[in-house]
Amino acid sequence: MSNETQVVAVVLCCAAALLATAAAGLRLLWSRRKEHAPPAADTGARPPASPEAAAGPPDPANSTLWRMRTTVRDEPGSLAALCTVLARERVDILSLQTHPLADGTVDEFLLRAPEELTSQELAGAVLGAGGADTWVERADAHDLVDAPTRILGLATRTALDAAELPLSLRQLLGRCTIKSLPAKAVGARGGDGGAPVEGGFDDTVLRLRTPEGGVIEVERPYLPFTPTEFARARALVELDTRLGPRVPHGEDVLTLPEGNDITVRRADSGDLALSKAMHDRCSQATLARRYHGPVADADRYLNHLLSPRYGRTLAAQTASGRIVALGHLLWDGDETEVALLVEDDWQRRGIGAELLGRLVAMAVEAGCASVYAVTQSANTGMVAAMRGLGLPLDYQIEEGTLVITARLDAAPTASLLPYAQEAEDEGEFERAEQHG
Repeated sequence: MSNETQVVAVVLCCAAALLATAAAGLRLLWSRRKEHAPPAADTGARPPASPEAAAGPPDPANSTLWRMRTTVRDEPGSLAALCTVLARERVDILSLQTHPLADGTVDEFLLRAPEELTSQELAGAVLGAGGADTWVERADAHDLVDAPTRILGLATRTALDAAELPLSLRQLLGRCTIKSLPAKAVGARGGDGGAPVEGGFDDTVLRLRTPEGGVIEVERPYLPFTPTEFARARALVELDTRLGPRVPHGEDVLTLPEGNDITVRRADSGDLALSKAMHDRCSQATLARRYHGPVADADRYLNHLLSPRYGRTLAAQTASGRIVALGHLLWDGDETEVALLVEDDWQRRGIGAELLGRLVAMAVEAGCASVYAVTQSANTGMVAAMRGLGLPLDYQIEEGTLVITARLDAAPTASLLPYAQEAEDEGEFERAEQHG
């Protein structure tokens, strides 16, 4: 059986399992709806519907989408009371998920409300209906996709690319900070690093074991995790574990001005030997500009940098098979770092700018708000490459270390061609350096 066939088989198995889970969830939701319905003998009068409620749901053109979570008592009638209050406010329930707890239930809603209804008024109405620990946040059109479909999409992305796991977890769990701790770092903490083999969570921190012995740590201070969310996150990590290391195999062949062909492709830990060979050909000055520390330690960074667990790597490779440049897009908690290393003999040909443009395009596609590069203030090549993106830049300089942050709220960046681009307008950079 080929590797591709094995991947497809595993993905189909995981999809079947996720669909079974979704079906079970629907059965649970249906049973809960019957539990929350009024008893058959209940003939008490209901409050008359308000004129606003009789007017029907809010006009989509004059409404706001909200995501809301609230904890209700796990007893008949509690959900019905909540829905009644929402109906009085002319709030349309677009979707509902339940997260069972030991002493109650967290109900998660996607709501369409009249635009004049504020989040504080919405939360107050829910509180009056018996909801507790209510959380309300603006939603958008992406939230209209139902949960099983969204989870299957995240599973597919994770199956195709190991570097997608942190991004999939972030989309699954909302705004959160994700850190990947290698096995060595976990061991340095002592014990098991706070995560058993099957993982676990404690209020706002969720920990998941990786196959190499490390831990993925997810923190979401504004909203506690539920057992349902932990089970979904663990299923994604288990899928990643079963499929093993993998990156997409696409590549582009680019022709430099002097006629040399360069192949740009994704790289991973399997390229460690070729990457170390490139290190050996780089000058001490080039390595120092890239790693900002003892040059003798440069090789030990490569295992981390090439691992899809921590981000994505692009390699520029010659027709003879040599890697002559590496570009990294690294997941750093809720921020994203970009880094470049170009072999001395291949510098000033636009290769670094090409890799950087592609990395930033990946960051835009992944929904990152910004990317930053850490370099030295004298590294005019990196400064020029960042300026060449055509994006808003922020500069921070301290003791010779320069951090350049590019905000990605502008239009997605295009491929930075031609290779001859070496514009170095130093005026803006010098002003930033003078003002610190």
